Amino acid sequence: LLSSCKRIKVTKLYSQTFSSTSIMPFKIAVVLSGSGVYDGAEITESTATLIHLSRGGAEIQCFAPDKPQMHVVNHLTGEPVEGETRNVLQESARIARGKILPLKDLLDATDDYDALVFPGGFGAAKNLCDFGVKGAEMSMDPDTEKVIQSFHTAKKVLGFSCISPILAAKCLPGVKITMGKVPSEEEKELFPWADAIGAARAMGAKHEETDKPCNVACVDEENKVVTCAAYMYAGKPFEIYDSIGAMTDGIFGLLKKE
Repeated sequence: LLSSCKRIKVTKLYSQTFSSTSIMPFKIAVVLSGSGVYDGAEITESTATLIHLSRGGAEIQCFAPDKPQMHVVNHLTGEPVEGETRNVLQESARIARGKILPLKDLLDATDDYDALVFPGGFGAAKNLCDFGVKGAEMSMDPDTEKVIQSFHTAKKVLGFSCISPILAAKCLPGVKITMGKVPSEEEKELFPWADAIGAARAMGAKHEETDKPCNVACVDEENKVVTCAAYMYAGKPFEIYDSIGAMTDGIFGLLKKE
């Protein structure tokens, strides 16, 4: 059976706030992939994820692979920097304000968390897998793949934004996701990375199109996967913030059903 997919529109972003200290907060692991859209985690998406999750009462722990980035990109020119190397964990620590652990520490800690979330950015496609180089023939970073499969096997909730749903497409055959939409010729500038949708479908994922301003999330209840387009849509910062809010609302909605 195909997974059921629901769209969650942002109408009340903070409805999940905990009002009683007697309620144990959800513990959520957030996996970062560096710092900066072109070679790491997308900063607006990452900070929006942390803000929305914390506003909802979650206890958050960030993780990142302790390994070199695929490359370093000059964010002023968009060009790779020859001869420079950076560490994914060290770069991700900039976003996490130092409160971050190596991804390997999460491999045996699935039971300690209620959900796992991946913000987008090219780091997800370059450091957590090699989709940025190989497209649909991609392979996964081993620890990232193990963590996703472990959480899925344990029936924990998974969240992915922007390009990171490609990780779900690779690891979870038949998963339903969104990465925006395949645009008309007139809208190509609004959805510049839409080729990833075809790659996800080639890997067996079911893609649910979401249109501008992409302030909705796709909820695959069977697989407990929540996705949003975020910067797969060339929107304004507040639109990206709202897109991430829809994803976190979907995550909290699934968690509260358990």
